[in-house]
Amino acid sequence: MSKVILITGTSTGIGLETAIQLAEQGHKVYATMRNLEKRTLLDKEAEKRNVSLNILQMDVQDDQSVANCIAEIMKTENTIDVLINNAGAGFIRTMEQASMDEIKQVMDVNFYGPIRCSKAVLPIMRKQKHGHIINISSVGGLVGQPINEIYCAAKFALEGLTESLATYMEPYFGIHVSLIEPGGVITEFGNSLTKYFENTGGILNDDYKPLMENYMGYRATFTDEVKEKAFQKPAQIAAVIIKCMNDPQPKVRYMTSEGVAAFTKVKTSLDPDGEILKTQVRKGVLNK
Repeated sequence: MSKVILITGTSTGIGLETAIQLAEQGHKVYATMRNLEKRTLLDKEAEKRNVSLNILQMDVQDDQSVANCIAEIMKTENTIDVLINNAGAGFIRTMEQASMDEIKQVMDVNFYGPIRCSKAVLPIMRKQKHGHIINISSVGGLVGQPINEIYCAAKFALEGLTESLATYMEPYFGIHVSLIEPGGVITEFGNSLTKYFENTGGILNDDYKPLMENYMGYRATFTDEVKEKAFQKPAQIAAVIIKCMNDPQPKVRYMTSEGVAAFTKVKTSLDPDGEILKTQVRKGVLNK
């Protein structure tokens, strides 16, 4: 059955590929991005694969932009079946060295952005008594990693939000809430991250310099050849997102590869999809 699907952050990478694959399956896809001047790649891929998309401007950091976009979709469709919160931004710098403005920006894109979009669609989904919110997280939402603590904090917050919502949204309102957890992915995400780091001072000459040199040396080992062998492609992540969306009983979390499962095993081995804990909380707190 065709669904009306809203996706954020579709100018490149996972968002772009997910929008295309969903459109190929016959869904009504609203692909959004902050800057419509960056729609060229999406337009070209849609034309190449002969699919139709509805491309709209939406800035997940702006309440009014989110409200305007959703109002436009509702005017045409009168429903939103699925929200995929994909827009995100990485960050490399230690907490001490990061400015508060940088920290707020990372939290705003990766955590408050999904909150804004979810708050805007929840009244719609509650009224129609069905819906699915899919939040794109990361292994960084399960395992804290050096030099990435601000990004990990944002994704940890997104994980906690999603786990909490999942305990009551489905039994009371018919709304499923899920997490997708990729590891390394071949996208512009990593390149943009490195460029931002370099453009904002790079490795500063202070006590953190040996740590930063070790970490950036590690990142330098991610050659194109290594990425091709070890990293996933956006199409593979998109396939997991669609699997989650089509699951008759969607799980709380979906890891995108065996590598992700191995990396997070110490923390998640007893409950890899989050369903055991969700059920325990429902029974213990809600008697459901």
